[in-house]
Amino acid sequence: MSISSLLLFAAVYFAAVATPGPGVAALVARVLGHGLTGVAPFILGYVVGDLIWLTIAATGLAAIAHLFAGAFIALRFAGAAYLIYIAWGMARSSFAAGSETQAPLRATRGWRAFSGSLSLTLGNPKVIVFFLSIMPLVVDLNAVTPATIATIATIAVVVLSATLAAYALAADRARALLRSSRAMRYAQRAAAGVIAGVAVAIAAR
Repeated sequence: MSISSLLLFAAVYFAAVATPGPGVAALVARVLGHGLTGVAPFILGYVVGDLIWLTIAATGLAAIAHLFAGAFIALRFAGAAYLIYIAWGMARSSFAAGSETQAPLRATRGWRAFSGSLSLTLGNPKVIVFFLSIMPLVVDLNAVTPATIATIATIAVVVLSATLAAYALAADRARALLRSSRAMRYAQRAAAGVIAGVAVAIAAR
């Protein structure tokens, strides 16, 4: 695969990742509500989910994926349920004046954060459409080799993790500007509303 083709993939993939969608909305709202605590495993779940779909598309397993469409529908609802759980916890949380938030829910950290964002990604229609419909327009899947797949995967990891990290840092910066406990409380409730809305949108697709 030529350098120009790899650069084209990187550009198209970046455009898809940077365009606000369910994943970005959930990440930003989550950071507004809880800060950067547990954001690394949350982003890792997105990365692993994209790599799974990339592998499915690049190895010609798309037809098999269609056969197991029901499983991906179940994953979509699992991801939506996870977001609803997070939104509910955020809506119930309160801020003490002049202090940080209460201890984040366990579901926002570690393995639970990772598995939640992974299931969200595996069932995200935006991700599925990109890898099964758009990527084949940019990458000649009939000519890919293991080395090519590894190179594309590396590009995907760098682009996705860097883009989501930038969104997370920007959201954390916006959160830092809301210094009063009252403003933080409103921001947290608004973030909970956004996450709940994302969950409903994903479940309804």
